[in-house]
Amino acid sequence: MSRELQPVLALSPGGNINAYIQAVNAFPMLSAERERDLAEALYYRDDLAAARELVLAHLRFVVHIARSYSGYGLPLADLVQEGNVGLMKAVRRFDPEKGVRLVSFAVHWIKAEMHEYILRNWRIVKIATTKAQRKLFFNLRSAKKSLGWLNNDEAAAVARDLGVDVAEVRRMEGRLSAADVAFDAGTDEEDETARFAPVHYLEDRRFDPERALEDSDWEAASHERLEHALAGLDERSREIVQRRWLDEDKATLHELAARFGVSAERIRQLEQGAFRKLRAAMGA
Repeated sequence: MSRELQPVLALSPGGNINAYIQAVNAFPMLSAERERDLAEALYYRDDLAAARELVLAHLRFVVHIARSYSGYGLPLADLVQEGNVGLMKAVRRFDPEKGVRLVSFAVHWIKAEMHEYILRNWRIVKIATTKAQRKLFFNLRSAKKSLGWLNNDEAAAVARDLGVDVAEVRRMEGRLSAADVAFDAGTDEEDETARFAPVHYLEDRRFDPERALEDSDWEAASHERLEHALAGLDERSREIVQRRWLDEDKATLHELAARFGVSAERIRQLEQGAFRKLRAAMGA
């Protein structure tokens, strides 16, 4: 059905939104009898001309709903376009035998499409993914009585009214109060926040050839120093360090104590002494 309606919606809110609003307001509203006749024609006979007339008569209602979401800073034209998609879905699913007007049925579909659009585009980072978070996202602003943060009683009242936890209210309030930060610094030299842009401290140098060569040289030099330091230990101390720390299958103090015929405490003392010598030899 959407293909047949595309010529209608090509008067498109994406052009001049004011001209679009004037155009959709010019379409006549339907009486209950006319609406039912058209709905039956679509429902029982798949009459696309009836679907077209139903959609045209309700485009003004989409504009009305879209205006109620203007506080999210998104273009009215885009909200209307998304709402029109919801309206078309509602028209296709409308059952005239339910005994309700199309506008009452369509409002849920229209708002659902607008909600999805707002959640996808209002912030770069998604801030409302669960059912409780979505409910808070679209109701918290109107529930607040001032521009400041909610006090404990107000937060509890909002949570009770919306059927969510107080913790969810606090989390969403913080998310709505936060601001997106651009990754790069921008070009405004007077902007003090520019020096805190993530580009300055999230640089990925893992694949920098200079850094890779530096890391490789450091690792090779460390291995060389370790081998030289180990060579300076007596045979027993070297074996203790090797078996306790360097072998894949590491030995316990008691296993080494049995190997050398001394106590586990003596092995621990020898181990500590060996580490002191290694640190000195490696310049640590």
